[in-house]
Amino acid sequence: MAGRCAEKNTMQGHPCFGGNHHKNGRMHLAVAPRCNIRCGYCSRRHDCANESRPGVTSRLLTPQEALMKVRDAMASRVLGPMIKVIGIAGPGDPLANEETFETFRLVGEEFPHLMKCLSTNGLLLPEKIGLLDRLGLHSLTITINALDPTIGGAIYSHIIHDGRKTSGAEGAALLVARQLAGLRMATELGMTVKVNTVLIPGVNEGQVPLIAAKVKELGAVVMNVLPLIPQADFAHVAPPTPDLLYHVRRANEAIIGQFKHCRQCRADAVGLIGRDRQFAEAGCAGP
Repeated sequence: MAGRCAEKNTMQGHPCFGGNHHKNGRMHLAVAPRCNIRCGYCSRRHDCANESRPGVTSRLLTPQEALMKVRDAMASRVLGPMIKVIGIAGPGDPLANEETFETFRLVGEEFPHLMKCLSTNGLLLPEKIGLLDRLGLHSLTITINALDPTIGGAIYSHIIHDGRKTSGAEGAALLVARQLAGLRMATELGMTVKVNTVLIPGVNEGQVPLIAAKVKELGAVVMNVLPLIPQADFAHVAPPTPDLLYHVRRANEAIIGQFKHCRQCRADAVGLIGRDRQFAEAGCAGP
């Protein structure tokens, strides 16, 4: 077990966790359409060529189609040597979709050398972490935007858990409790954990250093502070300026390592960060 944990904890090779993002690539498989929370900054209504935005995909895949995509990529002379990570990041929450686990099983059986990575809101982590461990998940990203339930209630319209829909501070409190519990469980299993935080000016700036300190305490190794993309409920909010984003990340470096190369990737991104190949020929689709 010790050897397995040591292998999982390394970030070498993972372009989104501090590895060489100029050389190593990742492949996101868009197999997870359903989501169990409603983030005020999330919009999945349209897809446009060359648009890099979370929650966007040109087409949903079945697990079998996803495996075929991986086969094609690994057989490519261009992509094959580049792809080190297979990730599932939506377009919904991967843990709310059984297709996620079947995809990891299929890909893991045929390509055991590829790292498995998942990005989640964390609501279902406590009950799904054991399954993820058995599937050999290497890396986990959890989006945590607030620790204070009142602030979280202003970010999330609602959450749905165990068939119950809750909103406001009550829903946010449940979400945060489960995010932190799942994070601790993941690190205890030896997974490498990154935390994403969307910086929303006027809403959660003061939460960012508190999140950094807490997730560091629980075993996360890196944090990714993302600028708000104005859309959905936050369409009227100006994104953080580059100067503000720089200073927030710089201050956080004293608490936990910062990932600064994120391009807020699509759910079907393939290739190097900032040089994706999956959707270069796609057109635009309306809502």
